[in-house]
Order: sequence, then C-alpha cells, then structure tokens
Amino acid sequence: MLWLLDALERDPGRDQLIDTLGRRVRALPLGRVRGVLHGTWLGHPVHPMSIHLPIGSWMSAAVLDLKPGRSRQADLLVALGLAGAAPAALSGLVDWAELRREQQRVGLVHAWANTAAVGLYGASLVMRLSGKGAKGRALGYLGLTAVGVGGLLGGHLAYRQAAGANHAEEVPHVVRDGWHRVGGVDEFPVGEAVRCVVDDVPVLVVRESGGEVHALAERCSHLAGPLSEGTVADGCVRCPWHGSVFRLSDGWNVGGPATAPQPAFDTRVVDGRVEVRLPLHEVPEAPYGSDAFTETSVDGHRPSR
Repeated sequence: MLWLLDALERDPGRDQLIDTLGRRVRALPLGRVRGVLHGTWLGHPVHPMSIHLPIGSWMSAAVLDLKPGRSRQADLLVALGLAGAAPAALSGLVDWAELRREQQRVGLVHAWANTAAVGLYGASLVMRLSGKGAKGRALGYLGLTAVGVGGLLGGHLAYRQAAGANHAEEVPHVVRDGWHRVGGVDEFPVGEAVRCVVDDVPVLVVRESGGEVHALAERCSHLAGPLSEGTVADGCVRCPWHGSVFRLSDGWNVGGPATAPQPAFDTRVVDGRVEVRLPLHEVPEAPYGSDAFTETSVDGHRPSR
C-alpha cells in the first residue's frame, strides 16, 4: 500500500490538469472567505473538521440500513451528509491549490474518490425516495467504500506528507534559552529580509528605519517556504511560495493560506551587535506545601511538556 501511495506521489501524468485546476481555484473571487475556508481564524485548517458531518452522517446511515424499519432516518442522514459535503469540498479545494506538487497529486485522487462518493450517495438518495430502498442501500454502501478510499488518501496527505501541519512548530523546542548573537547591525540593511541561523534553525531578521529589529522563524509555517526570499512591506513579510503574510512584530499570520503564526524572537542590540532569544514564559509559583517544582535540563534546553 505504501509503495502504491509513493508511486502516486511521483506520477506526473496529471500535472497539466493540476496546473489548470489550481489556477482556476486561486482565481476564484472569494475575498475574505478564502481565509475563512483556510482556517486562519481557527488556527488550523478547517477541512479536517468539516468532513466529520458528511462522514458521520453516512456512517450512521449505513448502520441504520442494517436494521429494518429505519429507512426514513437513514434517508435523512444521507441527505444531511450530502448537504455537508459541499462546504467540506470547498475548504479542501482552496487548501489543495496551495500545496506542493507531490501533495497535489495525492490530493487530486483524494478528491476524485470523494466526488465518486457524493455521486453514489446522490444516486442512493434518489433511489430511496423513489421507493427502491434495496438499490438505495446498495449504492450507499458503495459510497461508503469510496469515502473510505478518500479517507485513506486524506490520512496519507495529513500524516505522511504533512499537508496542513504547522511546519514551524518545533522551533521553540530546539532553540536553546538565552540570547544568541546573529550579527552586527550593519549586516542588516534597513527594510531587507536577512537569513541567519540559531542552533541550526533558520531565523529571519529585519531592521526597520527607526532602528527597531524584528526576528521570526524563517521557514513558513504553511509549507516551510523561505521567508527571507519574500517581500517586506507595511511591517509584514510575505512568503514567496504561497503568499502567506506574517506580521514582523509578533509573527501573527495576517493572511493565509498559513493558519499558524510564525515563532517570534525577542531582539536587542548590544555593542553594535544584534542578539535574539525566544520569549521568556513565566512559570507560575507552586502552591505552598505543593510538591510541584520547576524542571531544568543540564544542557540548557527547555524541557518538553
């Protein structure tokens, strides 16, 4: 199975279709709705959450179809699943248009499987309402099989290919505590994005005209795009790969498709040199008489929680 999925990632046979469909999806006049569909307001993609309504409804209908006298409830659940499939498909489509090519190849087949499921369940509902319950149930189980195939491919996208994952999540866990020198002030031209490295982690540093210095994790949280190659304007940096926009002052994602903010660093200038560190998080004092204690590590790393 894994060999088949890897082969699907490497197969360029559908790339022309992917390019055409991707351009059309990106050209849709969605405005701010695009960010809503991506999940910028939620902090993670909307699509994985939105699929629960159609899948849950269809799975429940399949269980009721096993019991005599439950046809009306099953019919309602099939219809409810069809209604929920549209927003789930739209949110998945806008996410798919901003993925890497290998992810798009798997995602296209994932969409085909789910489209087949919708068609089968639509036909199932027509049969059910026409009094052909046996055919309707058979089509429903075929639709559930297609949903299963789509779910398998969706799981591969999420867990093997890391589509929708936060690609900057590990930064606070691998950068040591304390200040890190990244270079002299003169090495950072005003308004330009400069790439530095702290504990093997790429860091983006930008010096503003007023002398203030900002630093963010350099790899975009969306798909690890190089922010140092992006554009800096209006106190923000735009990723050159998919256009996500992050505020330099605190890393907040003000524009998608990224749904997670960039880790931001504190900065200071000491003797003409720029230093950065991860923000300090105060540890609440343990209640009197408690056995709680503050953990430290011998190598200076922040302990995992």
